[in-house]
Amino acid sequence: MEKLEVKTDSSVADVFGKYPDHIKPKMEKLRNLILETAEDLELVSKLEETLKWGEPSYLTKHGSTIRIDWKPKKPDQYAMYFKCTSKLVPAFKSVFGDVFSYEGNRAIVFGLEDAVPESPLKACIAAGFSYHKVKHLPLLGM
Repeated sequence: MEKLEVKTDSSVADVFGKYPDHIKPKMEKLRNLILETAEDLELVSKLEETLKWGEPSYLTKHGSTIRIDWKPKKPDQYAMYFKCTSKLVPAFKSVFGDVFSYEGNRAIVFGLEDAVPESPLKACIAAGFSYHKVKHLPLLGM
C-alpha cells in the first residue's frame, strides 16, 4: 500500500494556533482521526489539508470535502462538517442514529464534554472520502 501523501497549506496551522487552549486538543483529535482514516483507505493516496471558509478542510480525489471547526458563537460545541447537499449526514443518521448529535444535513456536532466515538466517526470520514464512489449505494455502503 502506498504511503498517504498529505499536502498541507501553512495557513491551517495558523487556525489551529488560534483555537483556545481547551479547544485545541479536541480539534487536533478530529484532525488525527481524519488523517488516520485517510491513511487506512486504499482509495486515498493524496489528501489536501487547506482552508475553506476559514475552516480546516480535507479534500480527496474521490471524496466530498470534510471540514472541522469550533466557533466562538457556539463555544460549547465543535463540529465536523459535510456538504449539506450530499447524502452523507442523512446516511450517518440512518446508520448511527443517536451515537452522534447532528446539525441538519451538514454536521456532526460534539459537546465539549462528549467522548468522541472514534470507530463510528472513522466510518463517517471514510464515507466522505470515498463519497463519489459510494453515493449510489444504499446508505453509502456503510
